[in-house]
Amino acid sequence: MSIFLSLLGMVFAVFIIKYRERIGDFTGDAYWMRHVGGVYNVLIILGIFIFFWSVATITGTQNVFFAPLFWIFGGALGN
Repeated sequence: MSIFLSLLGMVFAVFIIKYRERIGDFTGDAYWMRHVGGVYNVLIILGIFIFFWSVATITGTQNVFFAPLFWIFGGALGN
């Protein structure tokens, strides 16, 4: 089941990156997005993150993928 959801996540990530202009026009531009490069760059970063998260889930390497987050926010994330 997790492999199927990960494959759907990969397709969803490609969909976000491919149709970022339509999605960005639909969601609008928030002030904090301007510091990252705009709504389109935020959607590209989100798509890349979802894609790599899906690959990490398929291969079972989520701990390696999220190690920097656990290192920075260790206590807050329950680690």
